[in-house]
Amino acid sequence: MPSIPSLPPRRFNQRQHAATIGGNSLAPAADAIVDCAVYVDGERLPGQCSHTDALSVAREHPGAFAWVGLRAPNESQMAAVAQTFGLHELAAEDAVHAHQRPKLERYDDLLFLVLRTVNYVEHELNTVSEIVETGEIMVFVGTDFVVTVRHGDHTGLHGVRLALEKNPHRLALGPAAVLHAIADHVVDTYLAVTNELEDDVDEMEEAVFTPGSRVGVEPIYQLKREIVELRRSVNPLSGPLQTLTQEQLVAIPKEVRRYLRDVADHHTLVADRIAEFDETLSSLVDAALAKVTLQQNTDMRKISAWVAIAAVPTMVAGIYGMNFEHMPELQWTFGYPTVLGVIALICLGLYATFHRNDWL
Repeated sequence: MPSIPSLPPRRFNQRQHAATIGGNSLAPAADAIVDCAVYVDGERLPGQCSHTDALSVAREHPGAFAWVGLRAPNESQMAAVAQTFGLHELAAEDAVHAHQRPKLERYDDLLFLVLRTVNYVEHELNTVSEIVETGEIMVFVGTDFVVTVRHGDHTGLHGVRLALEKNPHRLALGPAAVLHAIADHVVDTYLAVTNELEDDVDEMEEAVFTPGSRVGVEPIYQLKREIVELRRSVNPLSGPLQTLTQEQLVAIPKEVRRYLRDVADHHTLVADRIAEFDETLSSLVDAALAKVTLQQNTDMRKISAWVAIAAVPTMVAGIYGMNFEHMPELQWTFGYPTVLGVIALICLGLYATFHRNDWL
């Protein structure tokens, strides 16, 4: 098997490895490259090389391709890679600036796919902090190369690369196999995150309807916002995945399209589950508000009942406090205890009535 000789990194002052803005040289592309390899017949060639040498070696072997992975490159670093691989300047600009919407663009024989990644953050049920973190992966697919650009702390592709290298038959399908593996990895992550969020939704639902619990609207609304954020990351990928399964894309072999259809099916499942979570949380918000209103009504009934009970001695005391000479039982020896007894009986009767009607 041919190999790539270990080459020292080329100096930054060489044209293909540096860009200048305003006459000042910026960081070389190698600083943003996390891995660079050439694959021939599904096997990784031993040795290390720069991205320019990797492309040259790949073009020397029929069916070979180079895979260059970058993490958060700046404009000059991306410009150097774009110049080497002939990437369109608009796509290269999108790869530098994060917060892109999931999309698929075609530039002649080049495909540019943007995927949003998600990560679940462990949290307490009643927290109002961020639950779903997002990142991005951009994939450039050419006839003999793949360039991946990732943004975010949880967007690593090392595991995807290792899994592919253990499956030479899959890698032998070319750059499209890498595109499928990355899309499959991202959608599998969506599934894992939705499983975690499903537990959160179930716990929140149980807490809302548990008698005596006092779950505020804030944590429910925060969870709903995270679901909306997840939906914004997941749903727009539906169109690109459907396009990748169409036969008019010659860059995608028929066998890879079959795998991509499976990815699209999983993505549809995720989108449906997210929609269900959103509907459930909307219902929980309404239920929590109704529960708060019901509790307020219960409190008002209790207050009204105690006010009614307190009104009896207040009224009697007010009558006997008017200092009239001729008043009922005023000169009677047992008048005072009799009035107190009547007050007590009336109050006890009211209390029993309110208690029987669940007002107290």
